[in-house]
Amino acid sequence: MKLFYARHGQTDWNAQNRICSTSDIPLNETGIAQAHCLAEKVAQLEEIDLIIASPMQRASRTAKIVAEAINKPIIFEERLREWDFGRFDGADREEAAEALRLFKGKEFALPMGETGETLLQLNYRVYGVLEGIKVNHPDKTVLIVSHGGVCRMIESYFHHMTAEEFADYRIGNCEWRFGKYNF
Repeated sequence: MKLFYARHGQTDWNAQNRICSTSDIPLNETGIAQAHCLAEKVAQLEEIDLIIASPMQRASRTAKIVAEAINKPIIFEERLREWDFGRFDGADREEAAEALRLFKGKEFALPMGETGETLLQLNYRVYGVLEGIKVNHPDKTVLIVSHGGVCRMIESYFHHMTAEEFADYRIGNCEWRFGKYNF
Protein backbone atom coordinates (compact mmCIF):
# COMPACT_ATOMS: atom_id res chain seq x y z
CA MET A 1 0.00 0.00 0.00
CA LYS A 2 1.16 3.52 -0.82
CA LEU A 3 -0.09 6.72 0.76
CA PHE A 4 0.02 10.30 -0.44
CA TYR A 5 -1.53 13.24 1.36
CA ALA A 6 -2.50 16.78 0.40
CA ARG A 7 -3.87 19.88 2.05
CA HIS A 8 -7.00 21.56 0.69
CA GLY A 9 -6.97 24.66 -1.52
CA GLN A 10 -6.91 28.21 -0.23
CA THR A 11 -9.82 29.80 1.65
CA ASP A 12 -10.38 33.49 2.38
CA TRP A 13 -9.25 32.85 5.96
CA ASN A 14 -6.01 31.27 4.74
CA ALA A 15 -5.39 34.34 2.58
CA GLN A 16 -6.08 36.59 5.60
CA ASN A 17 -3.70 34.57 7.82
CA ARG A 18 -6.55 33.58 10.13
CA ILE A 19 -6.70 30.27 11.99
CA CYS A 20 -9.19 28.04 10.22
CA SER A 21 -10.10 25.01 12.28
CA THR A 22 -13.70 23.89 12.81
CA SER A 23 -15.37 26.71 10.88
CA ASP A 24 -16.47 25.16 7.61
CA ILE A 25 -15.01 27.74 5.24
CA PRO A 26 -15.29 27.16 1.46
CA LEU A 27 -12.49 27.42 -1.07
CA ASN A 28 -12.00 30.82 -2.67
CA GLU A 29 -11.28 31.26 -6.39
CA THR A 30 -7.54 30.79 -5.82
CA GLY A 31 -8.27 27.58 -3.88
CA ILE A 32 -10.42 26.22 -6.70
CA ALA A 33 -7.63 26.93 -9.20
CA GLN A 34 -5.11 25.28 -6.85
CA ALA A 35 -7.34 22.20 -6.62
CA HIS A 36 -7.42 21.93 -10.41
CA CYS A 37 -3.60 22.18 -10.51
CA LEU A 38 -3.37 19.47 -7.87
CA ALA A 39 -5.74 17.31 -9.92
CA GLU A 40 -3.49 17.66 -12.97
CA LYS A 41 -0.44 16.60 -10.95
CA VAL A 42 -2.24 13.63 -9.40
CA ALA A 43 -3.53 12.56 -12.82
CA GLN A 44 0.08 12.31 -14.05
CA LEU A 45 0.76 9.64 -11.43
CA GLU A 46 -1.82 7.28 -12.90
CA GLU A 47 -1.70 5.19 -9.76
CA ILE A 48 -4.17 6.56 -7.19
CA ASP A 49 -6.89 3.98 -6.49
CA LEU A 50 -8.87 5.80 -3.83
CA ILE A 51 -9.23 9.20 -2.20
CA ILE A 52 -10.05 9.53 1.49
CA ALA A 53 -11.00 13.06 2.51
CA SER A 54 -12.22 15.28 5.30
CA PRO A 55 -15.91 16.08 4.91
CA MET A 56 -15.29 19.78 5.59
CA GLN A 57 -16.17 21.74 2.46
CA ARG A 58 -12.68 23.11 1.76
CA ALA A 59 -11.21 19.61 1.73
CA SER A 60 -14.21 17.84 0.19
CA ARG A 61 -14.33 20.31 -2.73
CA THR A 62 -10.61 19.84 -3.32
CA ALA A 63 -11.03 16.05 -3.22
CA LYS A 64 -14.01 16.16 -5.60
CA ILE A 65 -12.03 18.17 -8.15
CA VAL A 66 -9.19 15.64 -7.98
CA ALA A 67 -11.56 12.65 -8.05
CA GLU A 68 -13.32 13.97 -11.14
CA ALA A 69 -9.99 14.42 -12.94
CA ILE A 70 -8.83 10.87 -12.21
CA ASN A 71 -12.24 9.18 -12.11
CA LYS A 72 -11.70 7.62 -8.69
CA PRO A 73 -14.00 7.23 -5.68
CA ILE A 74 -13.88 9.29 -2.50
CA ILE A 75 -14.54 8.10 1.02
CA PHE A 76 -15.32 10.94 3.42
CA GLU A 77 -13.82 10.35 6.85
CA GLU A 78 -14.97 12.44 9.84
CA ARG A 79 -11.73 11.81 11.71
CA LEU A 80 -9.84 13.81 9.04
CA ARG A 81 -11.60 17.05 10.04
CA GLU A 82 -9.23 19.87 10.97
CA TRP A 83 -7.80 20.20 14.46
CA ASP A 84 -10.23 22.02 16.74
CA PHE A 85 -8.45 25.17 17.96
CA GLY A 86 -11.43 26.13 20.11
CA ARG A 87 -11.57 29.83 20.88
CA PHE A 88 -8.73 30.52 18.44
CA ASP A 89 -10.81 29.48 15.40
CA GLY A 90 -10.99 32.55 13.16
CA ALA A 91 -8.31 34.46 15.08
CA ASP A 92 -5.49 36.25 13.32
CA ARG A 93 -2.41 34.04 13.62
CA GLU A 94 -0.22 36.93 14.75
CA GLU A 95 -2.71 37.85 17.47
CA ALA A 96 -3.11 34.25 18.63
CA ALA A 97 0.28 34.11 20.34
CA GLU A 98 -1.14 31.91 23.10
CA ALA A 99 -2.18 29.23 20.62
CA LEU A 100 1.23 29.30 18.97
CA ARG A 101 3.00 29.15 22.33
CA LEU A 102 1.06 26.01 23.24
CA PHE A 103 1.94 24.61 19.85
CA LYS A 104 5.69 25.00 20.39
CA GLY A 105 5.75 24.03 24.04
CA LYS A 106 5.50 20.74 25.84
CA GLU A 107 1.88 21.32 26.79
CA PHE A 108 0.43 18.81 24.35
CA ALA A 109 -2.27 17.68 26.77
CA LEU A 110 -3.74 21.16 27.19
CA PRO A 111 -6.74 22.11 25.07
CA MET A 112 -6.27 24.85 22.50
CA GLY A 113 -9.15 26.70 24.15
CA GLU A 114 -12.05 25.93 26.44
CA THR A 115 -13.75 23.81 23.79
CA GLY A 116 -10.67 22.92 21.74
CA GLU A 117 -8.99 19.63 21.02
CA THR A 118 -5.72 18.50 22.54
CA LEU A 119 -2.81 17.36 20.46
CA LEU A 120 -3.24 13.88 21.93
CA GLN A 121 -6.89 13.79 20.84
CA LEU A 122 -5.89 14.81 17.31
CA ASN A 123 -3.17 12.16 17.33
CA TYR A 124 -5.63 9.47 18.38
CA ARG A 125 -8.11 10.13 15.59
CA VAL A 126 -5.59 10.71 12.76
CA TYR A 127 -3.42 7.72 13.65
CA GLY A 128 -6.65 5.68 13.87
CA VAL A 129 -7.45 6.61 10.26
CA LEU A 130 -3.97 5.60 9.11
CA GLU A 131 -4.17 2.27 10.92
CA GLY A 132 -7.60 1.69 9.34
CA ILE A 133 -6.22 2.39 5.86
CA LYS A 134 -3.51 -0.22 6.41
CA VAL A 135 -6.13 -2.83 7.35
CA ASN A 136 -8.90 -1.93 4.90
CA HIS A 137 -6.92 -0.93 1.79
CA PRO A 138 -3.68 -2.95 1.92
CA ASP A 139 -3.28 -3.24 -1.86
CA LYS A 140 -4.32 0.31 -2.79
CA THR A 141 -2.58 3.58 -3.46
CA VAL A 142 -4.47 6.14 -1.39
CA LEU A 143 -4.56 9.93 -1.50
CA ILE A 144 -5.72 11.66 1.69
CA VAL A 145 -7.09 15.20 1.26
CA SER A 146 -7.39 17.08 4.53
CA HIS A 147 -6.03 20.05 6.47
CA GLY A 148 -2.77 21.56 7.67
CA GLY A 149 -3.02 20.26 11.24
CA VAL A 150 -4.03 16.79 10.07
CA CYS A 151 -1.21 16.71 7.50
CA ARG A 152 1.23 17.66 10.26
CA MET A 153 -0.01 14.69 12.28
CA ILE A 154 0.23 12.36 9.25
CA GLU A 155 3.84 13.44 8.74
CA SER A 156 4.59 12.64 12.40
CA TYR A 157 3.18 9.13 11.90
CA PHE A 158 5.84 8.35 9.30
CA HIS A 159 8.79 10.38 10.56
CA HIS A 160 10.12 10.95 14.04
CA MET A 161 9.75 14.65 14.85
CA THR A 162 10.83 16.67 17.83
CA ALA A 163 8.26 19.01 19.38
CA GLU A 164 9.90 21.93 17.58
CA GLU A 165 9.97 20.12 14.22
CA PHE A 166 6.30 19.25 14.66
CA ALA A 167 5.41 22.86 15.48
CA ASP A 168 7.41 24.20 12.53
CA TYR A 169 6.08 21.70 9.97
CA ARG A 170 4.10 23.40 7.19
CA ILE A 171 2.30 22.24 4.10
CA GLY A 172 0.88 24.85 1.74
CA ASN A 173 -2.57 24.95 0.21
CA CYS A 174 -2.91 22.11 -2.30
CA GLU A 175 0.65 21.05 -1.63
CA TRP A 176 1.07 17.32 -1.42
CA ARG A 177 3.78 14.98 -0.34
CA PHE A 178 5.26 12.99 -3.16
CA GLY A 179 6.85 10.45 -0.89
CA LYS A 180 5.42 6.99 -1.14
CA TYR A 181 4.84 5.50 2.24
CA ASN A 182 4.96 1.77 1.91
CA PHE A 183 3.25 0.02 4.79
